[in-house]
Amino acid sequence: MRAVIQRVTRASVRVAGEVVGEIGPGLCVLVGITHDDDSATIAKTARKIAQLKLLRAPDGNDDAGVRVSAEESGAPVLLVSQFTLYADVRKGRKPSWSHAAGGDIAEPIFDALVDAVRGHGLQVETGRFGAMMDVELVNDGPFTILLEV
Repeated sequence: MRAVIQRVTRASVRVAGEVVGEIGPGLCVLVGITHDDDSATIAKTARKIAQLKLLRAPDGNDDAGVRVSAEESGAPVLLVSQFTLYADVRKGRKPSWSHAAGGDIAEPIFDALVDAVRGHGLQVETGRFGAMMDVELVNDGPFTILLEV
């Protein structure tokens, strides 16, 4: 599983012009799922999303690198499935998607990840699996972490 975790001041997902997920300050996480992801991968990814100290300290003092986790601060998380995180562009000019799990495998894993992050007591919003989505966000920092589990 790959995840691009971004600290945001706000983020939203639209499908056919309708907002299907939206958060204020928190984390926007783009998630790619591959063929060998399993319950251990889901649990570890959810734990990292919830517990990595990526958010600004409540007093705003970020100068000393003092940060808190989404779990500590109660910040919301927007999870968006994105198979393109597994694009392989090492050969030629056309991406290969062979490392991305197909929808029949990836969707239940993504749903389980959503449940696992919620299991950490967090509010979780999502996009719509398999839909063409417009993702809009304001990256706070910018602050972006690439997580590979």
